[in-house]
Amino acid sequence: MNDLPSHHSPYDAALTVAVRAARRGAECIRDHTHRRNGVRAKGRNDFVTEADEAAQAAIVEMLHDAMPDVPVMAEEGPAADDQSATIAGRRWIVDPIDGTTNFIHRVPPYAVSIALQEDDAIVVGVVLNVPHGELFTAVADHGLQLNGEPTGVSDTEGFSEAFLATGFPYRRFEHTEQYLEVLGTILRDARSVRRHGAASVDLAWLAAGRFDGFFETGLSPWDVAAGTLLVREGGGRVTDYRGANGELTPLFDQQVCATNGSVHAALLQHLSSMQDVRL
Repeated sequence: MNDLPSHHSPYDAALTVAVRAARRGAECIRDHTHRRNGVRAKGRNDFVTEADEAAQAAIVEMLHDAMPDVPVMAEEGPAADDQSATIAGRRWIVDPIDGTTNFIHRVPPYAVSIALQEDDAIVVGVVLNVPHGELFTAVADHGLQLNGEPTGVSDTEGFSEAFLATGFPYRRFEHTEQYLEVLGTILRDARSVRRHGAASVDLAWLAAGRFDGFFETGLSPWDVAAGTLLVREGGGRVTDYRGANGELTPLFDQQVCATNGSVHAALLQHLSSMQDVRL
């Protein structure tokens, strides 16, 4: 694995900052792996741990030290309340532990996710799958790497052969029956569906060709900011459930439909009845 992956891009300096911050966050997470104290509920089935807070503090400190003029929107803390999509300039988007519930129960995967937004685009994305030591990096228009080596999406063409990932509703349940109906049609028509509980990792694995598609609703920007860039730079496609594909649409619209491109139309067709649903 390259110590500091390079995409030979104008954003490599920012990429280096993000990778170093992600690795520092991962160190904090590993330090807390066998501690079960300090778990608090933010809402129904939505938790924060001492590890989340320690990792975020370490990540934010490194980002601020390296690029003091760039603000940070992170999951834990007051900055999470400002989810405006439009900015002028740059902003870091950070999830210190994507998959906190997995982490609490010591069930992989869980990851550090860091993205750099510039105006209306994500230009740097880093997802570090902590238990497996997998580092996924992407830079706008400069490709996707896994542990410093180029990679990309699968070549699966037919939906009947599609291996998909998703996330189950866990905070809002008023549309559960509709979701289960849609899931049932997908289970019938695709090869199989998996649910891992960490959207950033699902997107990273899709980007690297392990999955052919991913769909979930109710996600926050920090869950998917880095992962959506990974998919796009790996040659895939990312939209909301209506097929809108603006640079920031999936991040702030709470719906993500991501695929290798070839099975996108078929997955959108299966999700069509949920275009107005947020879970």
